[in-house]
Amino acid sequence: MSLTVFTDAVLIDCTGADPVEGAAVVVEDDRIKDVLPRGQAGPLPGPVTTLDCKGATLMPGLTDAHVHICAVEGNITDQHRSLPPSLLAAKALRRAEECLLQGFTTVRDAGGADYGFREAISEGIYPGSRMLVSGRYISQTGGHGDKRRRAEWIEPIDCCIGMVGSIADGEAEVRKAVREQLRRDVDQIKIMASGGAMSPSDELDTTQFTIGEMRAAVEEARAVGKYVLAHAYSDSAVRNAIEAGVRSIEHGNLIREAAAKAIKDAGAFLVPTMITYEMIYREGKRYGIGDHQIQKINLAREQSVQGLTYAYRAGCQIGSGSDLLGDMMVQRAVEFELKAQVMKPMEVLLSATKVNAALFRMSDRIGTVEPGKYADLIVVAGNPLRNLRVFQVQDNLKVIMKSGRLVKHTL
Repeated sequence: MSLTVFTDAVLIDCTGADPVEGAAVVVEDDRIKDVLPRGQAGPLPGPVTTLDCKGATLMPGLTDAHVHICAVEGNITDQHRSLPPSLLAAKALRRAEECLLQGFTTVRDAGGADYGFREAISEGIYPGSRMLVSGRYISQTGGHGDKRRRAEWIEPIDCCIGMVGSIADGEAEVRKAVREQLRRDVDQIKIMASGGAMSPSDELDTTQFTIGEMRAAVEEARAVGKYVLAHAYSDSAVRNAIEAGVRSIEHGNLIREAAAKAIKDAGAFLVPTMITYEMIYREGKRYGIGDHQIQKINLAREQSVQGLTYAYRAGCQIGSGSDLLGDMMVQRAVEFELKAQVMKPMEVLLSATKVNAALFRMSDRIGTVEPGKYADLIVVAGNPLRNLRVFQVQDNLKVIMKSGRLVKHTL
């Protein structure tokens, strides 16, 4: 039995309760054993590791609902053309480790990573965030997941690993593509319901897949107790996805009141990813991203705050994601600051903890500091409720614990 006690902490437990000063948290093996608001742990059996937080903030490990660890280069449209699968896999595992060292203990990979990456981390072969994988995302011909350039007269790319999708047209092909990913033990299914910024042959505000095609994907996922997340920007694309039964809408920058209401009424989730547009708009050219793609990025960037405002006013369940590519992943925590243009600081923290946990269907295991949950904990210098930028400096992360194991300790 391994016991660790965090003492003298300002506890933000992310249940929605107010912060508590001078709290203690007892960890036994991989779980939270006790939460003591008055900080009196009492005698404990056996050797105990005590971590004096000295007024720093203790809270649950952060989560990210939209990562792509296999987006190892800034220009994901071309990375499979220049990187052998072995090198891409090595770089992807490094990205997973970097994510953990930013304080994100659980992430949902929104397309690209297969179950092997999840198992490599789960088995302790390589350090990284606990991972939920979507495998290959599913796209229509010429859709956001089709990496062929407009002038290429070739079959859809079907090789390698990483940011390569499955192309499917019609309900029968979509069902087969979904079943293939389910056979490969994914945690959820990712589909492309609209055009995208990084794809070479579509526009951002278009709709993709019919409602029937998307419903086929939803039915197959539900049949085995899983769900579908959909890349969707425009109001019409989001409403189509919701009508088809999609549970998680990714991005949603161009939505208006109708789509926001549809998300709310369906009990679905919206995962904005505001930081990726800022970073690609600023730095995309130096990574070889083309002008057409950057123009689309800017369209999404200019409307991201408005889209989030519609969702917030409608009362949607708003999760937190980043969708960053390559070296831009170092800016993951800036997402919180951008969300705070619309949401209150505590709501921003809840989006990256409690709300994401509900989205992942892991509320019984992660997302809050409560007895019985995984001991996924971070200690951060400063008060995030006063300054969400504290997460942007890794030196501010004094402790990172995942499943009771200290990943970082600099108190």
